[in-house]
Amino acid sequence: MIGVAAVSFAACSTPARDGGAQGALTQDPTQRAAIDAIGTPLNATEIAAWNIDVAPDGRGLPAGSGDVATGAHIFAAKCAACHGANGEGGIGDRLIGGRGTLASDKPVRTVGSYWPYATTLFDYIRRAMPYNAPQSLSADEVYALSAWILNRNGIVPDDARLDAHSLAAIRMPNRDGFVSDPRPGHL
Repeated sequence: MIGVAAVSFAACSTPARDGGAQGALTQDPTQRAAIDAIGTPLNATEIAAWNIDVAPDGRGLPAGSGDVATGAHIFAAKCAACHGANGEGGIGDRLIGGRGTLASDKPVRTVGSYWPYATTLFDYIRRAMPYNAPQSLSADEVYALSAWILNRNGIVPDDARLDAHSLAAIRMPNRDGFVSDPRPGHL
């Protein structure tokens, strides 16, 4: 019942290209007002709180920074219970290793062997980790965790400090292992 109502409202809120019955519904001021009254408009601050995506080129990365040593401490405290003490996996995915295995019979897909962009690591950690408290980490903590994971995969040096500029500049080992999306449009 709810699904039918949602489809009906969606159909009413989009004018028909042919000017048919759907188009007529949106022209009726009473029905248009009823449709427009659904929900609550959001202000820019409310939208910004949800607009946390990070693009492959680094657009959307927040201010802040973090280093490998700090990342090691955060990982031990907030990530190792699921991903293992050294990122080798546990109840959570393996994060470290796997380089050179993708063409083998037993590919090991990790951040260091499979992921094409370092910014994706930041985006995923920021949105979804830790599993029991997603979006609870500060930008500095996410930069530090990214630095530690990338360091453990041999991608950044021990003294690396990542920020929006340096993270976006990292070229991941499997960057060229993906093909472009041939569909029209872009992100």
